[in-house]
Amino acid sequence: MTDEDGCTLMKVLMDEPELVTTINTGYKKLRNVTCLSEEEFWTSAEVSDMKCFNVQGTVTNTIKTKSGEWPADIAVTSDGDLVYSSGTVNKVKSGQTEEVIRLQDWIPTNLCVTSSGDILVTIYSDDTTQSKVVRYSGSTEKQTIQYDDEGKPLYSGNSKIKYISENRNLDICVADCGAGAVVVVNHAGKLRFRYTGHSSTTKNNAFSVHGITTDIQSQILTADFNNNCIHILDQNGQFLRYIDNCDLRNPFGLCVDKSDNLFVAEYSSGNVKKIKYLQ
Repeated sequence: MTDEDGCTLMKVLMDEPELVTTINTGYKKLRNVTCLSEEEFWTSAEVSDMKCFNVQGTVTNTIKTKSGEWPADIAVTSDGDLVYSSGTVNKVKSGQTEEVIRLQDWIPTNLCVTSSGDILVTIYSDDTTQSKVVRYSGSTEKQTIQYDDEGKPLYSGNSKIKYISENRNLDICVADCGAGAVVVVNHAGKLRFRYTGHSSTTKNNAFSVHGITTDIQSQILTADFNNNCIHILDQNGQFLRYIDNCDLRNPFGLCVDKSDNLFVAEYSSGNVKKIKYLQ
């Protein structure tokens, strides 16, 4: 949102986020959602079909993974092309699937497309003892993020979910499910902070971090699967509030559209919920 001089206007968190609409995808075990536009979004589950829906709930496109396996993650480029990981990283352009990244001894899982058009991918080793984040420009590896300044691993070494998002300030935010932490590094890969949940008398289960996304204010939103809520942090990792109304159930994947509406993929129900949380 901008004023008449083209300056970005600050939005504030609503006291009570509003459920705008619920779209049933028909999926069991829905995992991922990524916005194509304010009117359309892609989804994927533990099947090979990836479906694009409009906000009225109509399927507008369906693409199968080339491998026949279900996709670990999906993202959309600035040109509107679908990118997905399923053993390899692939891009679908004008209906044609092109393999972009194939690795030896490492397996790509979660990914995001950055503001510069690079792809950030979380990958783990074949023996599931190491994990790292790699930045690609096309098929070319540009950056590897694996260790902190003391040589210790930044991410838990396993095949568990590590959703990833680039923040507006170019920080790289990883939801490390195996570590129960959001791990944030700057653009150069230097650790900025770890967030391991917020002490609350209303949240009885351990912090179960799944999907992650960021918004126009560089706020970080992450799904807490077991506590049926979304944590909102500022860009420095300070807890701001929960989204724990809107009858959320097992929130998994997250994305934010250009109008800062939050889309939440619910694993068990197969629903995508569109939520307004800024005003």
